[in-house]
Amino acid sequence: MTTAASSPSFSTCDFCDAHKGDDQGELRVLPPVFQNYGGVVSFCGPVSTVKCFEDNTQVKAAVESPGQGRVLVVDGGASLRRALVGGNLAMAAAKNGWAGLVVNGCVRDIAELQTASVGIRAVGLLPMPTERRGEGRSDVPVQIQGVWVRPGDWLYADADGIVVSGRPL
Repeated sequence: MTTAASSPSFSTCDFCDAHKGDDQGELRVLPPVFQNYGGVVSFCGPVSTVKCFEDNTQVKAAVESPGQGRVLVVDGGASLRRALVGGNLAMAAAKNGWAGLVVNGCVRDIAELQTASVGIRAVGLLPMPTERRGEGRSDVPVQIQGVWVRPGDWLYADADGIVVSGRPL
């Protein structure tokens, strides 16, 4: 397993070259709408998921638990009204061994995110904090920008993009 502190050696382009004839959906590519905000550019690991909307209660619970080199994929419904991850949660993710966070929504506290030893991809930056209502679900299949991501899938992110596979590549 690769942790955020290590330097994974892979290329999403190479994965796509090797699987370009895949008609079974084994390799899925997330659309190029995600920006890099974390202190780690390339990261990979098995996926855990959170599905929430403008409430990061479950995101906070996840990053405060042992990450064990996993990648947390947050389906925030692509909301551009509330940030689901900020500096405190990024630091918690790094401290607890998460390899990365992919947020289908917004993040905030850019200066803190960039110093966190964890990969962070999100749709955008927004200073408005979340509302905590105790809502959301963990470890459920989520659809991120039209692409299914399931707990236990493997996610690979580098400077070229983000790919998801049903097995380690």
